[in-house]
Amino acid sequence: MSRNRTAVPEARAALDAFKYEVANEIGVPLTKGYNGNLTSYQNGSVGGYMVKKMIEAQERQMAGK
Repeated sequence: MSRNRTAVPEARAALDAFKYEVANEIGVPLTKGYNGNLTSYQNGSVGGYMVKKMIEAQERQMAGK
């Protein structure tokens, strides 16, 4: 059972779609369901890249672009 809680529950589906999009971009074979075959490095890289892209999007929004 995951301990991760979404601050805005309505965003859960969008965040999941974003996660798979990012994994595909960086070449991590993330699938729905069990991913125990992936290394912690691979899983961490997905999360790290998600954060990087979200920060970039927020910075663009704040800059008015």
